[in-house]
Order: sequence, then structure tokens, then C-alpha cells
Amino acid sequence: MIELMADGSWHVRPFLAVTAGILVLFIGKWLNQRVALLREYNIPEPVTGGLLFSVAFAVLYLASGIKLAFELTARDVLLVYFFVTIGLNAQFSDLKKGGRPLLILLAATTAFLLLQNLVGVGVAAAFGYKPVAGLLVGSISLLGGHGTAIAWAPVFAEQFGMPQALEVGVLAATAGLVLACVAGGPLARYLVRRHGLKGAPAEQPEVGVHYGEQPRTAIDYGNFLGAILAIHVSGILGILANQALAAVGVKMPLFVTCLFAAIVLTNLVPRVAPKLAWPSGTPALSLIAEVSLGVFLAMSLMSMQLWALAALAGPLVLALLIQLAAALFFAVLIVFPLLRRNYDAAVISSGFVGFALGATPTAMANMTAVTQRHGASHVAFIVVPLVGAFFIDLINAVCVRLFLAFF
Repeated sequence: MIELMADGSWHVRPFLAVTAGILVLFIGKWLNQRVALLREYNIPEPVTGGLLFSVAFAVLYLASGIKLAFELTARDVLLVYFFVTIGLNAQFSDLKKGGRPLLILLAATTAFLLLQNLVGVGVAAAFGYKPVAGLLVGSISLLGGHGTAIAWAPVFAEQFGMPQALEVGVLAATAGLVLACVAGGPLARYLVRRHGLKGAPAEQPEVGVHYGEQPRTAIDYGNFLGAILAIHVSGILGILANQALAAVGVKMPLFVTCLFAAIVLTNLVPRVAPKLAWPSGTPALSLIAEVSLGVFLAMSLMSMQLWALAALAGPLVLALLIQLAAALFFAVLIVFPLLRRNYDAAVISSGFVGFALGATPTAMANMTAVTQRHGASHVAFIVVPLVGAFFIDLINAVCVRLFLAFF
């Protein structure tokens, strides 16, 4: 289960990596239950445990040179599980209700994408670096995440003479993930308290249950297994759709096609077969969503090699801090007012910070922590993943190419 590699690192195989992720999530839950400040500021439980262990692994490396490298293939399955559960809870009535917020968030995020790149270019130029290097601490690495940073690195290395583009991009994406994890919850707390907002405590949250509350309906063998079956059927259809799109040259994250497959099924099956027990809105589905997201994020954070962040140069640190401030101010002054300053707007704003600096799963974790404490927000869980995981990736690719055309 653990193998010593040629580079001296200890390679942790998937089974043990998932086991470690579950342990980390348990510890995060235990800490959040006992430290009121973590709950008060809506810090997600997997973030608490994941960051604690990533710091511990960094100390271990710095003290002894022992480096752990986790194999995360099983983690990606959990991501598909989670987004399918979101799709299975998505009713067309919610989608219609989310039409206006979706368009507003998409427009606002597009504007922020431009701002994020301008900040990166400006900081790079101010410190005497090539202005194009600033894109690596802009939407490529932050809003785009690790995958986008890795994909664009060869272009910067070959066309702009930046051999360390990959390292810079990955470090910026990692730092952005950490910032997104700790900033989204406190932002929502500020908005909720300042404007006296409340969610829908009588409704089942999209993920998990309210803090300190037991599920209103018992979870038994039948409804739990039925939820698992619905998830797998949706996943199979999503995989087939993803393969069909890839065959015609359209590349899309697997969890996006699985999300859409689940949305179609959850709005079609109950109408075609009304007597069939469908898991939408059930405690079993919420439990599966909470576990899959929690373990996914715990594994993602505990596996971060934080000692690599020590290599961040001063300009990069400054750029990231400015990007954090820009995201927070943009959420408070632009996103929240445009969405009419209601509770859904506060939850969406926490999600916006999550994917603008980190990734869509981070956004979902931020919103989960908020809704478990303050009440459900079904619109937020539809709007944020569609913008953060689908539409904005397409716009980001076009925007980056436009910026590169100026250099």
C-alpha cells in the first residue's frame, strides 16, 4: 500500500489514500464540533482536517526529509459521485428560478476574470517581470485551477521563454486553493450577519443536514441502495455522453456530463415512472453528497505539498494577496448586490470566492458549510457549479488567448 519511489518519496496507493482521507475528515468534523469559532466562520470540516494534516506532513518533510505522495485516482470518482448527487436534486423549477442568478453570476465572473488577469499582469510589470508572466497568477491558475495551469504551461515555456511556468502555475493554483478554502465561509458570515439574512431551515440542505440535527427521515437499506443505483445509472450515461463529445473533439470534465445526465434523469424518471422511488431530496442522497465531497476535499488538501509554497517569490505572494482582496471586494460590492442582497446571494458569493481562487469543489464545500449552519439554498447549488465548472472554463480559454495576443 506504500511504495518507496526512486526520487525518495513514499507513494501511497489509492486504498490507503482513501482511508487516510476518511480519517482526516473525521478529525475535521471532531474539531469543528468542539471549536465554535470554526463553525461560526463557516470553515468546512474537510478543510479543517485537510489543512491540519497537510501542515503536519510539511513539518515531517522539513524535519526528516520524508515526503508522502498520495495516488488520488479514487478521489476523482468521489468528485463524480458528488456532482451527480447535486444533479439528482435539481428540479426544473429550481433551474428556472436560477436562470437570472446564473446569467448574473456568469456575467460578473467574466468581468472578474478580466480583472484577475489585469491584476496579475500589473504586479508582474511592477516587479520588472515579463507582463505575460502575470497571467500565471491570474485566471489561468486561480479561476482555472491546476488543470488549466498544467495545460497552458508548455505555451509559456515555448513561446515566451519561461521554463518554470509549470512550477509557478501549480504553486499559484495550490495557494489559491488554500485561500479559497479559508475565505469563502467568513465572507458569507459577514454578509449574513450584516444584512440579517436567513435560509430555509425547514428544508433539507443539498449536502448533509443542519448542524446538530438528525435526518428527518430514517436512512435504511432500501433508500440508501436506491440512491447509489441512481448515482451509478447517471454516471454511466454521463460517461457515455462524455465519450461521445470527445469523439467529435469536444473535451469536457467528466463530472460536468454526469451532472447533466443526473439532471435529465431526475426530471424525467418521476414523470415516466411515478411509482418508482426516486432519491431526489432524500436524506440518503444528502448523506452520500456530504461524504463524497468531504472525503474528496480532505484528500485534496491533505495531499498538498505545502513546503513547495515556501519557494513562492515575493512578487507571487503579493499578487496572490491582491487577488484575494480583489475576489472578496468583488463578491461584496458586485456579485452580492447584483443578486439582490438576499440569502441565496450570500451563499452564491461564498461559492464565487471558492471557484474564483480555487476550484468548483471548494466552492461547493464553502456553500455546504454555510447552508448547514444557516439554511438551505437550492438555487446556489445549481447556479455555482454550472458557472464555475462549465461556462466559465470556456470563457477563460478565450480570454487567455486574447490576452496572449497582446504579448
